[in-house]
Amino acid sequence: MIKNFFNEFKTFAMRGNVMDMAVGIIIGAAFGKIVTSMVEDVIMPPIGWVLGNVDFSDLKLVLVKASKDPDVAEVAIKYGAFINTVISFIIVAFAVFILIKAINTLQAKMLKAQADEAAKAAPTTKKCPFCCSEIPVEATRCPHCTSELKK
Repeated sequence: MIKNFFNEFKTFAMRGNVMDMAVGIIIGAAFGKIVTSMVEDVIMPPIGWVLGNVDFSDLKLVLVKASKDPDVAEVAIKYGAFINTVISFIIVAFAVFILIKAINTLQAKMLKAQADEAAKAAPTTKKCPFCCSEIPVEATRCPHCTSELKK
């Protein structure tokens, strides 16, 4: 029973879409780290410098100051870290938007090409079964022998 369970799991895990999803998650996590580094190390330092040497990651609203007593820790709303996270989200969302837009454009081109091929492949004429003349596919009567044609 356990062997059968592991065989089923192995079959499930090795399916193409599961592997594709795993690769996507790994790439997405790496991309997230790149964006986080870009926001924290590239974008926010110049913005902080322009605003008077402000480090956004250190911005916070202290509600309770820490004391010498180890049981009393600082309680603060870290809105600077939140700003960094929001900017990271906007960058990731924009990158995903650009990716999806590119994929949709490619899909539309592929569908149009397939439709064009299908239109070229579809016959536009047929032979009259009575006089063997070429006639339009949609004809219901042969213009040459005037025979009635079945659809």
